[in-house]
Amino acid sequence: MYPENAKPAIILDDEGVCSGCRYHESRGRLEVDWSERREMLERILDEARDLARVRGNSHDCIIPVSGGKDSHYQVWLLKKKYGMNPLLVTFNHSYNTPSGLRNLENLMEKSGCDMVRFTAGLDSVRRISRYMLETVGDLTWHYHAGIRTFPFQVAVKYNIPLIVWGEHGFAELTGMVSLEDFVEFTKWSRKEHDMRGYEPEDLIGKNGITRADVSPYVYPSDEEIERTEVRGIYLSNFFDWDAKRQTELMISEWGFSGVTYERSRTFNLMAKIEDHANDVHDYLKFLKFGYGRATDDASTEIRHGRMTREEGLAMVRHYDHREPPTLDFYCDFLGLSRSQFYGLVDAKRDPAIWTRSAAGEWERTDAIWRQAISAREEAQRVVQVQDRVFLESNRQHYYNPDLPPLPTGDLAYDLPSLRFRVA
Repeated sequence: MYPENAKPAIILDDEGVCSGCRYHESRGRLEVDWSERREMLERILDEARDLARVRGNSHDCIIPVSGGKDSHYQVWLLKKKYGMNPLLVTFNHSYNTPSGLRNLENLMEKSGCDMVRFTAGLDSVRRISRYMLETVGDLTWHYHAGIRTFPFQVAVKYNIPLIVWGEHGFAELTGMVSLEDFVEFTKWSRKEHDMRGYEPEDLIGKNGITRADVSPYVYPSDEEIERTEVRGIYLSNFFDWDAKRQTELMISEWGFSGVTYERSRTFNLMAKIEDHANDVHDYLKFLKFGYGRATDDASTEIRHGRMTREEGLAMVRHYDHREPPTLDFYCDFLGLSRSQFYGLVDAKRDPAIWTRSAAGEWERTDAIWRQAISAREEAQRVVQVQDRVFLESNRQHYYNPDLPPLPTGDLAYDLPSLRFRVA
């Protein structure tokens, strides 16, 4: 479903197949020895346990968590399957949904793990969100800066040398790196991709932002990192990652729950449900580049053979352009009018996909659903599996108006909220 201007960079090969699909194909190749990769992970975890004993630490690794489906799986896997004693670290960006807070509470209860949670103050969040919206078109910059930085601050403070992430998101979406690369977390990737090329010091003095405002986003010094010997690894390098299968496991094992109402930006009821500002964040992606989260989710399902290209096109056409009902709330929170919000975005629109009409309205020059499915696409059809997205068995996972999800009886999951909850 991806256009060639997808971000981060995507590559279309001579057969018209994108690097994200090629990455997904590589994960299913017979030459990927997943048993060998799991043994590699076990060695890494053994080293972390040994270092914890030598250093007198009660925790042998850190798992950054939000309370979402991946957080549940990461903690369950490391604690229940591998016997680790992780310290959970949460960066509370303040833009929480009721369902996210409920699932985070559930994770704490079911895991029994210790947690360190830092809550960013609303005054600094407001200043940073508005400045980064004006500068790069991203009101959630502090999310990515916080969750990619604060765990390292904690690692240095408690002398814990291993941080365990879930999937490498950019690899899964657009094939930014190869499975053979065994990519680990780096300070460079944090800055260039998660933080839009900005370090926190770059924000000081802008829009009233102070050094205190950016302190949660300041990465430890090279000397501190070297002393702690901390590294960040991605579990998707060691397992055949399938978020749906893992989410179903967490529903049965630890009681994770998705939402039961139709979302404004995608048909997926399980992913990113803890992030209240994600709808506006994703709408900004559409306004800038002409596609949104429905494209991401449809592409994932097509690659797994759970959705046809025709079904994916219908989802993209239905969801990608929709203005989220939370937009007015965030405009009010940031002190912007709707016209100011859209005016900020205008200069950031990709001219390869957006043009102004004679009447001054923005129009897309093209869209994936306008393109006929040709022999070229037919040649790349993914074999369909029995686990189809819109089967009744998946009604709690994907929104289907013909088979809507059953309510849970908990309003946190059953009703959307126009406002975020700090805690």
